Amino acid sequence: MVAAVATAWLFLWAAACAQSEQDFYDFKAVNIRGKLVSLEKYRGSVSLVVNVASECGFTDQNYRALQQLQRDLGPHHFNVLAFPCNQFGQQEPDTNREIENFARRTYSVSFPMFSKIAVTGTGAHPAFKYLTQTSGKEPTWNFWKYLVDPDGKVVGAWDPTVPVAEIKPHVTEQVMKLILRKREDL
Repeated sequence: MVAAVATAWLFLWAAACAQSEQDFYDFKAVNIRGKLVSLEKYRGSVSLVVNVASECGFTDQNYRALQQLQRDLGPHHFNVLAFPCNQFGQQEPDTNREIENFARRTYSVSFPMFSKIAVTGTGAHPAFKYLTQTSGKEPTWNFWKYLVDPDGKVVGAWDPTVPVAEIKPHVTEQVMKLILRKREDL
């Protein structure tokens, strides 16, 4: 009996340890063109993960600023990772193809885009569940931004009222830490 309890406790402890070591880059997502992608491919870079929408009042200012941030800091050390979502005000009603065409044509978006997902509730994508749980901040509208370090840990989260310009110093700080770390490794 004692051995069974001890074994069960060890199993639960091991499972808890394994779960606590999970990070953002451990997940997979379907890209905007329908291909399953391991987010592991972004490990070693800083990521700003954003739930986007094409018909939101925040769309223009955010897409423009996010693309500029991608131009300024990416793609070797940084990427915006955009996840379309139709949960808030039904402001992303189009198909993935239409969303991609809109973003690329209107804003010349060059950052990675993923297929439309849910970011809150029981149907939320596991990567967004991780972002929400580890940051303590759940999206309540379009254009929530989560800053993920090169090791997959969330180091910041901002609601859509915070402009990208205010977030940029935090992103730049993470990118500079990454560059310095890489130089030390040489």
